[in-house]
Amino acid sequence: MEATISQQRGDATLEQRIDKMHSRDRAGLVVFVAVLWCTMLFALFNIWSYISVPAIRVILSIACGLVLAFNTAAIVAMLRHYVEDKHFIYGLDIKHLDEMRRRRG
Repeated sequence: MEATISQQRGDATLEQRIDKMHSRDRAGLVVFVAVLWCTMLFALFNIWSYISVPAIRVILSIACGLVLAFNTAAIVAMLRHYVEDKHFIYGLDIKHLDEMRRRRG
């Protein structure tokens, strides 16, 4: 009976650790996407006045839009995948981190 209770406590702790790692990764990815958008738009608007050929402006605008759209879509897809498999992904990471700590200590 005690083994079952301690296992449930361990599972709750593992669940909390998984949720904490997942939320940190999610926050980091959101920050990354925001910085990417700011950087790309900043660069585009700073060079805009130096481009005299309208066709080049159109090409750069489309390229910037595609880079932002594809990178954002890829990160959103990755976040969805992480939600679906977070127990496998983070559980394995936690297992390896615990093993490394155990070997050091």
